[in-house]
Amino acid sequence: MRLGVLDVGSNTVHLLVVDAHQGGRPIPAFSHKAELRLGQNLDADNRLTDECAQRLREFVLEALQIAEDKGVHELLAFATSAVRDAANGDELLTWIESETGVGIRVLPGSDEARLTFLAARRWFGWSSGRLLLLDIGGGSLEVASGYDEEPACAVSLPLGAGRLTRDWLPGDPPSASEVRALRRHVRAEIATSVGTVLHDGPPNHAVATSKTFRQLARISGAAASSEGPYVRRVIKHTDVTAIAERLALTTVSERTAMPGVSVGRAAQLAAGAIVADAAMDLFSLPVLEICPWALREGVILRRLDALPD
Repeated sequence: MRLGVLDVGSNTVHLLVVDAHQGGRPIPAFSHKAELRLGQNLDADNRLTDECAQRLREFVLEALQIAEDKGVHELLAFATSAVRDAANGDELLTWIESETGVGIRVLPGSDEARLTFLAARRWFGWSSGRLLLLDIGGGSLEVASGYDEEPACAVSLPLGAGRLTRDWLPGDPPSASEVRALRRHVRAEIATSVGTVLHDGPPNHAVATSKTFRQLARISGAAASSEGPYVRRVIKHTDVTAIAERLALTTVSERTAMPGVSVGRAAQLAAGAIVADAAMDLFSLPVLEICPWALREGVILRRLDALPD
């Protein structure tokens, strides 16, 4: 069957169309996205602006037309931290549904972590043993670990790269005091979850998803995305530490000259690198392998699992 997944994220709103069936891997057929930056368009009362609402409405209507044109049988729509944390998030989605007919489900942070973990488990398989997953989004950091497809532990922390850039790193480049304050904050937040995540011991395999980790891996020398999803990509903690220190000294325009860094994500990459460095340090992860599947694939796989045989 042909499924459409509409992902309303903190940075990007993304429609992914895939051909999928039980027991098979989802095969991408079409992709359409726009950087609406919902997480950075909040007013003083933590409400998503009217302009954001209109732009989201326009994208959803456009996505509906594309889904129809591409022969999508079912559209799965969900929203993550930007809408989840906004004071008017529920109000916004109710209005979007009344305007477009599309019901968008708000995913709790723990569900976001669980579904991303499911995607990573299916990608790497049972031979990975105890799996530990890190995912840095625009609004939150998801951490999950366990031996099965359902993680034993799933944690969501308000440490997304976009959120932290907005709240902690206003300078371009950020000042040394801003960087130091953010580093302390990030490490204190992550430290609260280390005991829970590592309760059953260290992982056999540690992996990462998200644009932030892919860009950091590319800067450190990993293969470009044009080489396809089956090329093994890893990133070492020592490299992340060095990159985080380097990014903190650069301007946004200077970051865009680095390999793999997109113009739209350059501003928040310094904060994302600080989170990645802290997580790898506190969870004692010398190396991470990049997983090409993430939350959208997890949503698809969960839907396929629910189909009758």
